[in-house]
Amino acid sequence: MKDEHKIKIFLVDDDAVFLKLLEIEFLQHGDFAIETYPTGELCMDNLSHNPDVIILDYHLDGIDKNAMNGIETLDHIKEVNPDIPVVMLSQQDKIEVAVNCMHHSATDYIVKSETAFMRLQKIITTIFKFKKIEKQLNWYMERM
Repeated sequence: MKDEHKIKIFLVDDDAVFLKLLEIEFLQHGDFAIETYPTGELCMDNLSHNPDVIILDYHLDGIDKNAMNGIETLDHIKEVNPDIPVVMLSQQDKIEVAVNCMHHSATDYIVKSETAFMRLQKIITTIFKFKKIEKQLNWYMERM
């Protein structure tokens, strides 16, 4: 399959080991085009690559304490393109963190755990089923 037909995923996390593990999981279990970034700033610099989904760490301060955190990055992404689905990832298993992410227009929130990758797969599948239905509905509405 050519790259233009693959789902393009941006993985943004300051934990290099977790970032690499996540990239390997996606490449082994699906036909995805993956771009990885250790900071929100680098993600923002490359939004012109038109990701289909962004998976974004909540903290993002492991490399540079002055770097944008995940919420700031999420806000900037939504300013540039509010239609890009952004799934937030965090070590924090706190409802207020998840609610805060959703208030900032995250598509979903996942706690980093042994089941995180399976949950991400399900969310991405759901996103693209919804997009397909939405596209079909728009096509139908245009012909009415």
